[in-house]
Amino acid sequence: MAKSLPPLTWFRSFEAAARHLSFTAAAEEIGMTQSAVSQQVKSLEMRLRVPLFVRQPRGLALTDHGRRLLPEVGAPLEALAAATARFEAGPGTDLLTVATSVSVAQWVIAPHLPDFTARHPEIRARFLSAIWPDDFQSARADVEIRFGSLKQVGSDAELLLPNRLVALKSPGLSGALADLPLIEAVGTSSGWRAWAEIQGGGALHPTLYADTYGMALQLAAHGNGVALVSELLAQHAVMTGLVQRAHPGSIPCQEGYFLSIKEHRAAATAFRSWLLEQLGG
Repeated sequence: MAKSLPPLTWFRSFEAAARHLSFTAAAEEIGMTQSAVSQQVKSLEMRLRVPLFVRQPRGLALTDHGRRLLPEVGAPLEALAAATARFEAGPGTDLLTVATSVSVAQWVIAPHLPDFTARHPEIRARFLSAIWPDDFQSARADVEIRFGSLKQVGSDAELLLPNRLVALKSPGLSGALADLPLIEAVGTSSGWRAWAEIQGGGALHPTLYADTYGMALQLAAHGNGVALVSELLAQHAVMTGLVQRAHPGSIPCQEGYFLSIKEHRAAATAFRSWLLEQLGG
């Protein structure tokens, strides 16, 4: 009997992590947790009996084995996506498809969406929050909001602003920042260590860790501590009083959320204009 293949999800996680050189960015893209992506890649390495990545303090690097495997995995995933696209439910010719992370869908788009639908009742929209790695590559979505650095997301994408990290907590949580539990979004280049270096106040040690900025913000909103998250995600939550600033300062964010659209589609152009207006751009 032929030896069974590793699970397809292992290859999906490897391919996304290899493109982004980040488990966190890969997790945002395919709708999984960072720990799940990391574990699936490790399982694939154990199955193949070779290392695919070098784990570095600020990201990943492909080994020679990983570089050889990537094109062999990417092409079949793209072929599978193309083969299944024709079977997706609903007509696509007049449907606006928006591909984004769960964090952006939950904290940026959803609060403002009634305004968009009121302005554009003629546009039917579909949101993809659990995205295959090759969804972005084959550009099947009309609007894409990708997370990562400019080098990772491509030159055709524009950075969404604001793009700084702010410290947020529940209004019901009292106390100085140094005395409160700290929540860290793992896998990103800037965190509480960078905050301490820029803002001062001594070393800060997180006690809670989340896979995404969105999850970190959710934990903070429920009073679990102070989260250092993207100001872009936090705008509506701060405005509505769900969270508040735990410190007046902010620090640069090395990664960000980037917008890319199919410019020939009027609905995509309308969505871009509307989104930038909501963000104050």
